[in-house]
Amino acid sequence: MRRLLLALGILGTFLCLGAWAADEVRIGVVLPISGQAAMYGAYCKTGLDLALKELAPDMTIDVGGKKLPLKLIYEDNENKPEITANAYRKLIDQDEVAVIIGPESSSTALAAGPIAQSAGIPVVTIFPTNPKVTQIGDYIFRACFIDPFQGSVMAKYAYNDLNARKAAILYNNGNDFSKGLTEFFTRTFEELGGKVVIVEAYGGSDIRDFNAQFNNIKASDAEVLFMPNTYFESGLQMHQARAAGITLPLIGGDGWDTPDLVTISNGAEEGAAYSCAFSHESTTPQAQKFVEAYRAAYNDVPNSNAVLSYEAFSIVYKAIEAAGSLDGASIRDAIAKTKLELPSGVIEFDEERNPKKPAVIVMYKGGKTSYVTTVNP
Repeated sequence: MRRLLLALGILGTFLCLGAWAADEVRIGVVLPISGQAAMYGAYCKTGLDLALKELAPDMTIDVGGKKLPLKLIYEDNENKPEITANAYRKLIDQDEVAVIIGPESSSTALAAGPIAQSAGIPVVTIFPTNPKVTQIGDYIFRACFIDPFQGSVMAKYAYNDLNARKAAILYNNGNDFSKGLTEFFTRTFEELGGKVVIVEAYGGSDIRDFNAQFNNIKASDAEVLFMPNTYFESGLQMHQARAAGITLPLIGGDGWDTPDLVTISNGAEEGAAYSCAFSHESTTPQAQKFVEAYRAAYNDVPNSNAVLSYEAFSIVYKAIEAAGSLDGASIRDAIAKTKLELPSGVIEFDEERNPKKPAVIVMYKGGKTSYVTTVNP
C-alpha cells in the first residue's frame, strides 16, 4: 500500500507539473549581464525588450489557438562556459523552459549546447559565430552569420580594398571566436595571394599588456593588422599599437561592435574597420523601422547585439506560434522552416541551422561607426 501511495503521489506531482507548465510559456534567456562582456549583454537585453514590446505587449503568446502567459527567465552567464552550462541545466531541469535564447558567444555556446541537445530543448543562440556551435545537433540554431564567412569578408577587404599583401594577426588563443576568425581570415587571405607574415597570440581575456606582441609586429613587414578579439581587449590593443608606433590599418570582427570600444581605445580606433551583422545606416525599410523604434525607446542607435537578440526572439516567438505546441521537436521543426523579413534581411536557415544573411563592414570615424559596404554570402 505504501508503494502504491508513493507511486500515485509521484504521478500526481508529474501531472501537476505538466499542467502547470502547459499553462505558461517559459523562454530561457542566457546573457552576460555582469563581467567583462556585460556591454554585449546590455545591448542584447534592449533588443529583446523591444521585440517583446512589439510582438507580445500583453505578455501572451498564441499556442494552438490558446492565449498563454509568456515569461522570460534570465540567467547571467558572465560570458563563462561553466556558468553557461549550469544556467542551461537550471533552465531545463528547474524552470522547464520550452526554448532557450542565447548565449551570446562561441565558447559559452559550445559548452552549453550539448545539454540542450540531449534534453531536446530548442536553442537560438545570439552571436556565437564559430561553425561548431550548430554542429552540436539539430536543436541548436543561431541568429548570426558564421566565422568562415566573416573571416573571408575581412580577408577580401584587406586584400582588395586596402591592397594589403602581407598581414599580421594578434589573437586570443583562449577564445574560440578569436581562434576561428584567425583561421578563416588566414585561409582566405592566402588563397587570394596574400601572406600572413606574423601571428602573435595571447592566452586569455585577462591580459592587459600587449607590448611584446606589438614590438614583434612592428618589426615585421606587415601591411595590415587583423585583431579578431572582443571590444575590451581590442580597445586596449588599438591604444597600445598606436603608442608603439604601429601605423598599419587595423581591422577586426564583430567583437568590436560596441561604443565602449571607443572609450577604451581613446581615439586610437580612428579609421579601423570591422565586420558586423548590422549597421544603423542601413536603408532597407525593415532596418530603418527597427532603428527608429530603437532610437525612440533608448535614445541610442542599435548595434549588432541588439539586432540579433531582437531577431532571435522574433524567430522563437513566431516558431512557437507556428508549431501550435510546446513540444520541443515541433518548435525545432518550426524554427527550421523560418522565413522572416527582419532588420538584417530575410532570414532562412540552411541545413546546418545557420541563417543565410549578409555581413556589413563599418569604419570608425570621429568616434562613431560609418557604413562602408554590405557583403552578401
